[in-house]
Amino acid sequence: MTSADAPVLYSFRRCPYAMRARLALAVSGTRCELREVLLRDKPPSLLEASPKGTVPVMVLPDGSVLEESLDIMRWALGQNDPEGWLARGDAELIAVCDGSFKRSLDQYKYAERDGTDALGHRAEGMAFLERLDARLSGQDQLAGPTRGFVDAAILPFVRQFVAVDRAWFDTQPLAALRRWLDEHLASELFGAIMLRVEPWVPGEPPVWFEAGLREPPAPS
Repeated sequence: MTSADAPVLYSFRRCPYAMRARLALAVSGTRCELREVLLRDKPPSLLEASPKGTVPVMVLPDGSVLEESLDIMRWALGQNDPEGWLARGDAELIAVCDGSFKRSLDQYKYAERDGTDALGHRAEGMAFLERLDARLSGQDQLAGPTRGFVDAAILPFVRQFVAVDRAWFDTQPLAALRRWLDEHLASELFGAIMLRVEPWVPGEPPVWFEAGLREPPAPS
């Protein structure tokens, strides 16, 4: 497969939106050219494809552009969905994650820089974590016994929130959420999408992203 025949994914390794897109691409076995972006020095081709300049952005072989992470997930799983992820979504829960929880996350993570109330914003985010923990107390994953779309969509944001102060998180009464998070972070799938690559330079040989099909974790 040549670059002209494959989708191109503009990504940033630590961006939670890009992570969720790569999770779906990986589990679907979709092969694409991975272009790691320096956010402080965005390539002109990214801005031509998507003037908003955020990642992830996927350019399909026919020239059409997917600018939203959830759309990239749905597209990839529409090509191949070996674990049935599309059947295990939760649009309302994802909307809360991307809305009020993401705002609390940003305000908590950057409180020192912005001069805002870190503990207050952490408490706001805690309400969402408690909601997830309550659901996971009765089942292994957010939409049933096996991982699915909603787990992949929310996982990177919970990871980022927890990483601000992991020691604090580990003292909270969130045993089910902690188990879910740690199992996902230790999974082969998550390891595959966190590969380290050099920032893309036009003209250099392409970096291919193709994690291949992976079996879901067995229900405990």
